[in-house]
Amino acid sequence: MSKIDELIATTKLNDLINKKEEEKASKTVLWILAVIGAVAAVAAIAYAVYCFFTPDYLEDFEDDFDNDFDDDFFNDEDQV
Repeated sequence: MSKIDELIATTKLNDLINKKEEEKASKTVLWILAVIGAVAAVAAIAYAVYCFFTPDYLEDFEDDFDNDFDDDFFNDEDQV
């Protein structure tokens, strides 16, 4: 009976050792994913702040040409 008890105890011990190794590997993967997620979140916030504070030069450029089209084509017909 003692041989069977020793075998059962050894099996339980091996199961506990393997379980700790699996938990350690999963914790490492979890930490790596957490760091990558944190870096991605900081980058997204930095990009949003940059887009918010960067002036839109295209709006100023488009305003210059709004009235020119009407003046060039329709004033010639009115003068004839």
